[in-house]
Amino acid sequence: MFLKLPKLLRFLLIFIPSLTFLYVFMRVVFYMVFSDPSSPLIFSDYAQAMWLGFRFDLRMVILMTLPLFLFGGIKWFSPFKSSFFKYFWLLYLSLVFAFYFMFYTIDFGHFAYLHTRVDFTAIRFLENFDISTQMVWESYPVIWISLGVLLANFIFIFLTYRLILDIQEQKDVKVSISQGIMFGFVAFLILLVGGYSKFSQYPLRWSEAAFSKHAFATQLTYNPVHYFFDTWKNGRVSYDKKEVQKYYSLIADFLGVIDKDEEKLNFKREITPKHIVGKKPNIVIVILESFASYKSNLSGNPLNPSPYMNDLAKNGYFFKNYFTPSTGTARSIYTTVISLPDVELKGTSSRNPLIVDQHSIAQDFKGYEKSYFIGGSASWGNIRGMLTQSMTNLKLYEEGDYSSPRNDVWGISDIDLFREANKALSKEKEPFFSVIQTSGNHRPYTIPDDSYGFKVRTDISEDEVVKYGFQSVKEYNSFRFMDYSVGHFIQLARKSAYYKNTIFIFWGDHGIDGRTGEHTFVGESSSNLGLGSHRVPFVIYSPLIKEPKIYDTVLSEIDALPTIASMANISYTATTLGRDAFDEEFDNSRYAFTIQHSSNPTIGLVGEKYYFRTKADGTNEALFDIYSDSPLEDHSSQNEKLLKKMKDLTFGIYETAKYIPYFNKQADVKK
Repeated sequence: MFLKLPKLLRFLLIFIPSLTFLYVFMRVVFYMVFSDPSSPLIFSDYAQAMWLGFRFDLRMVILMTLPLFLFGGIKWFSPFKSSFFKYFWLLYLSLVFAFYFMFYTIDFGHFAYLHTRVDFTAIRFLENFDISTQMVWESYPVIWISLGVLLANFIFIFLTYRLILDIQEQKDVKVSISQGIMFGFVAFLILLVGGYSKFSQYPLRWSEAAFSKHAFATQLTYNPVHYFFDTWKNGRVSYDKKEVQKYYSLIADFLGVIDKDEEKLNFKREITPKHIVGKKPNIVIVILESFASYKSNLSGNPLNPSPYMNDLAKNGYFFKNYFTPSTGTARSIYTTVISLPDVELKGTSSRNPLIVDQHSIAQDFKGYEKSYFIGGSASWGNIRGMLTQSMTNLKLYEEGDYSSPRNDVWGISDIDLFREANKALSKEKEPFFSVIQTSGNHRPYTIPDDSYGFKVRTDISEDEVVKYGFQSVKEYNSFRFMDYSVGHFIQLARKSAYYKNTIFIFWGDHGIDGRTGEHTFVGESSSNLGLGSHRVPFVIYSPLIKEPKIYDTVLSEIDALPTIASMANISYTATTLGRDAFDEEFDNSRYAFTIQHSSNPTIGLVGEKYYFRTKADGTNEALFDIYSDSPLEDHSSQNEKLLKKMKDLTFGIYETAKYIPYFNKQADVKK
C-alpha cells in the first residue's frame, strides 16, 4: 500500500512522524532533567501534558512541511523530479529544523536559569546583548553546546537527504487525475486535522496547557517555538479605565485615600510617619541579588549560608513574610523606586520610555544627598533612565567609576562594591539616601581572587546543597560570599562616622524559582505554589533600633519605601500602591500581589494563610493554603467570602498597576 502512494506522500509519512517523535523525546528529556522529585506529577497530569505536547509538536512539524506539501507535488517543484528542487527543499527543511532546534537549545538553558520556558519577555536580554552574551559565555559550556547543535543539524541533513534519495529511487506510481485529487484531498484533511488538533469550533490553543494546578505540568506541555510566538502575539499590556473605575472604591479603601474621586481616579495621599526611628537618619538600602529566603539561615537552612545576615536580623527588625511581586532585577528596581508591581508584559517597565518619568517617595527625602551604587552598568534593563528620571540629583556610581578591578560580566565583585560604597559614603554630606545593588550572586558565580578573608567551602557535596535549595556547590559558595560581603560592609561601616545615625535595610531583589529544600514549607517549591521565587528576607538594622523584633506581617516590595520613610520621619506624598508596614490602619488587610509574566499572566495575592491565584483572563482561579502539606488543594468552596475578597483585590491591584504609571509623572503630582 505504501509504495502505491505518490512519492511526496511517502516522504511525508516518514518525515512527519519521525520529527514529531524526536520532539516528544526531547520533552521526555526535559521532564527527566527538570522535574522535582519532591513534588512529582501524578500520572494523569504527566499523560495529559505529554498528549497535549505531542499535538503542539505535531502542529509545528506540519507547519514546517506545509510549503513542501503544497508545492512539492507539482512535478516542476518536486524534490524527486528536479535536481535543483531536491537541494532547495533540503535546504528549506534544514533551515527550519535549525531554527526549531535553536529554540529548544535556548529553552533548555532558559529553564535551567529561570525555571520558566522561553517566552517573548526573553527579548529583553537582547537589549543588553553584550552583557547577556558574556554571561552565557561565562556560565555555560558554549563551545560544547555549539558542537552539539552542529552535530544535530548535520545528522538531520544527512538523514533527510538519505530519505529523499531512497524515495527517489523507488518506483514511480502512475496516478490518474482523479486519484491525484483524491490523494491530495485526503492528505490535506489529515494535515488539517493534525494542525487544528481538535474536533471543535476552536483549534488547540496554548491556554489549554494550563490544565493542572501543578505548575510543572503546564511547563512540560509547551512546545518552545509555539509558546514563544503565542506569547509574542499576545504580550502587550494596556490599561482599561472602566476596569480601574470598577475597582476604584475597593483600592481607594485599601490605600486609605481620603479625597476619593472615581471619575478622576485620585490615588493621592499625604502621609505622616507612624514609626520614627531617627529624626533625619541616613538611609542605606541594600538590594541583594537572588536573596531567596529559603536559601538563607533565616528560613532555618541548616547549611549556614548566611550567618552575617542572620546576626543583623537578630539585632534589628526582621519581616519574614516579605514578597517581591515578580522575578527579574529590573522589575524589582522599578517596584522599589515607584512602589508599584511591574505588570508590563513586553519587556519591563524600566524599558518603556513612556513611563520612566515617575513620582517616587524618594523625592520626598528633601535635604538628602542621593546616591546609587551598582557593580556593573546601569544601562542593564535601562534602569539608568528610570533612576535618574525618578530621583532628581542622583549620583549614580557604576562600572568605570571605581578603582576596583572588574570581576566578571556583572562588573566589580560584591565585596569591592561594598568597599567602594563605604568609601564614598564616608565622604558624603549627611543626611544621605543611598542604594547599593549587588549582582555577584548570579551566573557565572565568580568569587574574586582577593576576597578579604572569605573561604570557599570544598567539604560539601552537590547532593547536600541540592537537598537544601541550591543548584550547585558553586551557587552555594556564591550565596555565602554575598552574605560575607554584607558582613564585611557592616564591619567597615561601624568604623565610620556615619554609622551611628544610619538605618540599613536589606532585601532580595527576588527569590529563585526551583526546588526549595527539605527545610521549607512544601508550597515554596516551584512545582507547588512557587512562593520561593517571591519570598525574600526584609531586614532593618540600625544602632538606632533599641528593641529588635520579628514581624509576621505580610508585606510586599511595594511597601518598602513607605516603610523606610516612616522610620526616617519623612512626610511624603503617596500616589501609587505602597503602604507603611507600621501603619496599624492596614493591619487587617495585609497582602502581597504576585505576577508571573506571560501573554496571559498568572496573578495572585498572598495573605496570612491563603494564596489566591488566577490567570489574568479569569481562568484557573484557586485558593491555596500556603502552609498545607497538600498545597495544591483548592480551598475555594470552603472560603467563598475570602475568595471573593482576595479575587477582587487581586484584579483591582492588577488593573490599577497598569493605569497609574501613565498618570504618575512628577509634573502630574505637583498639580
